[in-house]
Amino acid sequence: MTSVSPLPNDEQTLTIAEVSEQTGLSHDTLRYYEKAGLIERVGRNSGNQRRYATADLAWLAFLLRLRETGMSIADMQHFAQLRGAGDATITDRLTMLRTHRGALADHMRSLRRNAKALDNKIKHYEQLLTERPGTDPK
Repeated sequence: MTSVSPLPNDEQTLTIAEVSEQTGLSHDTLRYYEKAGLIERVGRNSGNQRRYATADLAWLAFLLRLRETGMSIADMQHFAQLRGAGDATITDRLTMLRTHRGALADHMRSLRRNAKALDNKIKHYEQLLTERPGTDPK
């Protein structure tokens, strides 16, 4: 039998459906995040249903930012482990975030270069179409 994590005493809790609605994460993804160690073991009610603390939403929002900015699941797991280990890991977490931010800046520069190249190609084709009589560039 699985042990049931206690629920916070004085804190409102949310169902998996409510968290899914607020975060955009599916029920399966939320369960995966728990199993993968990205979020701490979620408390359960007497019916063994997951009940998320409202504080979990801020952490999930941050995980989504990490994911959306290209951090790997493995790195997200490592960051979550460091976070769970407490204040002694703040320097390591800061280093991870700075490294990730640097990679993100590089990626953004690359995207801007690629967008400019696409814009130039679009202009080229639009110009070709306008130079031909009877064609509509749109």
